[in-house]
Amino acid sequence: MHADRYLNRLSELLAQVDRSAFDRGIQLVRDAWAENRQIITLGNGGSAMTALHFMTDWTKMVFLAHGKPFRGRSLVDNVGLITAYSNDISYDEVFSQQLMGVAAKDDLVIAISGSGNSENVVRAIETAKNLGCQTLGLCGFEGGRLKEKADNIIWVRSNDMQLVEDVHSIFGHIVMQALCRTETGDQ
Repeated sequence: MHADRYLNRLSELLAQVDRSAFDRGIQLVRDAWAENRQIITLGNGGSAMTALHFMTDWTKMVFLAHGKPFRGRSLVDNVGLITAYSNDISYDEVFSQQLMGVAAKDDLVIAISGSGNSENVVRAIETAKNLGCQTLGLCGFEGGRLKEKADNIIWVRSNDMQLVEDVHSIFGHIVMQALCRTETGDQ
């Protein structure tokens, strides 16, 4: 009963997903990888785990498939750095401050926020754009400020955080499979 209800809602949501936005997102990651640019992910809570999951899958599997390095990093995987910036500056700046130290022009920054309104995620997108990075925002609900600020978006139009997170995870798995089945530089 509960499984049916949840899976039916997920199926209905997947039927509404903007597949062209997924394809644009896949192309952004593919191009950054093919051009040896850095791909940087970030998010809070469950979105932090999604950001880290992306890097785990993409960095390992794309390299194993092609032998070409995948220059990926997540800004959520160094607890010491996160707590140092949070304590010494502000949690609102935890990702922006990290980006200033590691991002370069034309890198791809992927910001994930279920609500689209996490202040530190929105500020990270602003910082990334100021640094000349490309930006991709993954959001849900009404899209929030992330939807307005990111250059490219994958917007899951649902007010259910778990369903939003499911679709964001599915995007990551599609990226991994698309890149693993692609020859370096092929479309």
